[in-house]
Amino acid sequence: MTTLEQGGQSLPQERKLVTEIPGPKSRELEQRRKAAVCAGVGSSLPAYIVAGGGGILKDIDGNQIIDLGAGIAVTNVGNSNPRVVNRAKEALEAFTHTCFMVNPYEAYVEVAEALNRLTPGDHEKRTLLLNSGAEAVENAVKIARSYTKRNAVVVFDHAYHGRTNLTMAMTAKAMPYKKGFGPFAGEVYRAPMSYPFRDNAAYGTKLSGEEAAKRVTTMIDKQIGAEEVAAIVIEPIQGEGGFIVPAEGFLPALQEYAQKNGIVFVVDEVQAGFARTGKMFASEWEGITPDLVTTAKGIAGGLPLSAVTGRADIMDAVHGGGLGGTYSGNPVAVAGALGAIEAYEQDGLAQRALEIGEKMVDRCTKLQSRFAEVGDIRGRGAMQAVELVVEGTTEPHPTLAGDVVKYCAEQGVLVLSTGTFGNVLRFLPPLTISDELLDDAFDVMEEAFAKALGK
Repeated sequence: MTTLEQGGQSLPQERKLVTEIPGPKSRELEQRRKAAVCAGVGSSLPAYIVAGGGGILKDIDGNQIIDLGAGIAVTNVGNSNPRVVNRAKEALEAFTHTCFMVNPYEAYVEVAEALNRLTPGDHEKRTLLLNSGAEAVENAVKIARSYTKRNAVVVFDHAYHGRTNLTMAMTAKAMPYKKGFGPFAGEVYRAPMSYPFRDNAAYGTKLSGEEAAKRVTTMIDKQIGAEEVAAIVIEPIQGEGGFIVPAEGFLPALQEYAQKNGIVFVVDEVQAGFARTGKMFASEWEGITPDLVTTAKGIAGGLPLSAVTGRADIMDAVHGGGLGGTYSGNPVAVAGALGAIEAYEQDGLAQRALEIGEKMVDRCTKLQSRFAEVGDIRGRGAMQAVELVVEGTTEPHPTLAGDVVKYCAEQGVLVLSTGTFGNVLRFLPPLTISDELLDDAFDVMEEAFAKALGK
């Protein structure tokens, strides 16, 4: 066992159960929450957290929970990473706000310079800073429409892009993201995603990336018209859709089609970016050079920040004053981002993501060898998932996913479910987690499967 000195606290890197989870103090807070917070805001595990670092979350009852969620791929550099804390603390003590559109400051420019350097491609770039992933995606569409003078936007089955009106239209899953919130923004068209596990079962043979892309481009040509499309927006690995990694060749074929037809190719790296997959950006796995890249989540070590980065001619197509926001590029958040970027570049976190991924794939493979309900294992680096099915079929098994998540939570392991069918377990540990904690977490998970399946 190691002890992590982080965020001013000494946090032993071990799972520890002091009470049941959630414990009495968390349950008391949950009652206060119900009286104060609107019911539409849910929590996966209502154990109220007082400290975090490495691979551990400590709750108000003293329980120490192994974190396989990282705040949904936000705390990649670890909770309260000292580089982030120190930079943010200095900024907080200097000034908390001016609004960059009123009085600018250097740290915003520094983050923009870093993103221009780090995102794929060596072409001239520009960056816009914003607050959330949804805001970044929405602004990418605004920029693409301004540049192309076109309206249509193509998105994909199983996609998730956010909770604003436009990004809800772009998101595929109705419940809980869209139900009852329409009508939605128009000129959004949904295309079939490359989903190897289900495509191959449906076609009875392996569907190549190029073949899957042909389905998309044919749909665009016949149902929309390429000359009407402003942007194709895609996640290189789908997040809420179930960590779907498209077949090799799918993304390059779409990018080539976009380039030939004057369509802005937008890659949504909100969940997959910032060393999560073992490269700084998931696009790099197939050599994709997007016209625009949207980022958020892991960008600032837990502080609210997002960005659109892309080709200078596209980014500069918008009229002066057309982009921005009161809090966009907040001085404390951009300072935190500089600390996080420093950690990614200097602390070997991309390499650590590959090591974590290798260990998780090994443990998932062992689960699959014991439990036939583990239908698919997929992901890249420290962004891995298992899709659960009824044994001998590809029928989704969301009940099993729920049972495993519940048992793990009770035993002090935070696991997040996801997927269009609610049958995918996703693993997104902080890149600072230890091998010992990973092994402990997957031991608990194996117990959860055995208990749920009676095997």
